[in-house]
Amino acid sequence: MAPPASILFPTRDRYDYLVVALDSVAPQAAKHGAEIVIVEDDAPDPATAALADRHGARYLALGRKRGINVARNAAVAASSGDLVCFLDDDVEVWPGWLDALLAASSEFDALGGPIRPRLEGSRLRACGREPLPVTTLDLGPDDRDAEFVWGANMALRRSAIERIGPFDEVLGGAGDEEDWQRRLRAAGGRVGYVAAAGVDHRRTGSDAKLRSLVRAQYYRGRASRRYDVHKARAVTAAAAPLHAAAPSPHAAPP
Repeated sequence: MAPPASILFPTRDRYDYLVVALDSVAPQAAKHGAEIVIVEDDAPDPATAALADRHGARYLALGRKRGINVARNAAVAASSGDLVCFLDDDVEVWPGWLDALLAASSEFDALGGPIRPRLEGSRLRACGREPLPVTTLDLGPDDRDAEFVWGANMALRRSAIERIGPFDEVLGGAGDEEDWQRRLRAAGGRVGYVAAAGVDHRRTGSDAKLRSLVRAQYYRGRASRRYDVHKARAVTAAAAPLHAAAPSPHAAPP
């Protein structure tokens, strides 16, 4: 029998962060009989492999750096849970995180909860009324439909992955999970916000440097453009039979 959930960690050279993340999620996984899969986006790391073994997690290594979406897709292929939960390796899940995801409405095909930045090291400063320049998600105290949830704390129904397909391995850096959710919504799927399924996201001042922010916006724009191109091609392909069947405007009358 498949486990009720698979908890997937794409990671690369982040052992100290992953220790904290696994300590927070492993008891919840054990409570529900969920599996944990860790995919190293690089050559195998013996310390991370040993850490996975201590938590009863499966450990895979891609052999070289290939990108987060290759790691995500490999983790999906290596897992079998009905609910596929993606976590960044620098989060700590809230108590009841997995309870909330498993209890969420089955009408949601993609789910995510609050992402609360926990600032470490150098301080981050907002500008006037502008929010802090790091990823956050807080849509209020109630479950609801959402436009997007973020990949640091995102769960997908396996049935939805089978219907929509894998993450686009050309993309990465930012905007890649948005691309997948756009495809989901275009196919009639729903994205849901689960208020009790939150995580703390460990962030530092370097995450808000101009270079990092510009890079993230570039990747989001690239992902949006790629989706638009795919959508246009799909529309053109769907219309091709109609064009072929239509009479030529230059055809001679019967």
